[in-house]
Amino acid sequence: MFTGLFVPLVTPFTASDELAADALEALAHNVIDEGAAGIVALGTTGEPATLAPEERRKVVDICADVCVQRGAQLIIGAGSNSTAGSLDVFADLDPRATATLTVVPYYTRPSEDGVVEHFRRLAAASPVPLLVYNVPARTGRALAADTLVRLAEIPNVAGFKHAVGGIDDATVAFMSSVPDDVAVLSGDDLYAGPLVALGATGAILACGNVATRAYVELIAAWRDGPTDHARHLHNRLVPLARALFAEPNPAVIKAVLAAHGRIPTPDVRLPLLAASAAATSAALESC
Repeated sequence: MFTGLFVPLVTPFTASDELAADALEALAHNVIDEGAAGIVALGTTGEPATLAPEERRKVVDICADVCVQRGAQLIIGAGSNSTAGSLDVFADLDPRATATLTVVPYYTRPSEDGVVEHFRRLAAASPVPLLVYNVPARTGRALAADTLVRLAEIPNVAGFKHAVGGIDDATVAFMSSVPDDVAVLSGDDLYAGPLVALGATGAILACGNVATRAYVELIAAWRDGPTDHARHLHNRLVPLARALFAEPNPAVIKAVLAAHGRIPTPDVRLPLLAASAAATSAALESC
């Protein structure tokens, strides 16, 4: 099972727009020091679409080395809206991966049956367990509760990153039916607590780059109690989550990390723009 907090690491850049390898390694060690169960390499927060192939390989190599050293789990973002192309990526997956995080096919908007068949083929080919990334706001493809259950029943599908922007009817129905041996990880920073209260085993949260220990404690409190403490932690973290997502992710997160001296620059790559001064100031005040 995948339990606890997994941090989708940002990809830090130098002033000359190169991968800041030392800073990435330090970030990986830091979030594990702060209690994260593992890290996600090449998640959306890591801007993988803007990285060159050799940069993606370097990011995975750094993260894998740290996870092996520290006995932490490594989830690698892999796959696309092409089933054949995703199979090619899976064939070259780093063997140190614990799991792959694979998004529901985006843009083409396949039928729900098509989504199920896509993951059936990928799960059969993947050398490691597969986590389905369900994020309709990015994919344009919402999934009904019964489709999510069908996906959960596919051999080698170990769980989900569930990020639907709230606790909707499909989420409630899915959480009441998900098999016991399938993990559900919240992918919405604002709704992580409520989803864990419904039975999620943990979360993959971008805010964990900034406040790792706080989100580790939040997940633990919702899972193990006391609930009064869990509600207090949730309410305390709401302003931070809102501030860090005030502009497209990960711009504000990187601005905060740079201001704290944890990465060399706040730079993101186009089409993302750097965080505004106002958004950065508000986020720093919420830390």
